[in-house]
Amino acid sequence: MEDKTILCKDCNSEFTFTEGEQAFYKEKGFENEPQRCPECRKARKQQRNSSRNFSNNDRW
Repeated sequence: MEDKTILCKDCNSEFTFTEGEQAFYKEKGFENEPQRCPECRKARKQQRNSSRNFSNNDRW
């Protein structure tokens, strides 16, 4: 296995999918490679978490 260069589907920047990350994905049983760079993955995760927290606060 060698490092792969992938194009982020959100910001169109190239990022490296390292051998270590590939091994981790394989170990976890993930079949697809990441489609977003680490920065876009982080932003998307924060967006999901903030919207989830906001909706949880609405219930109380």
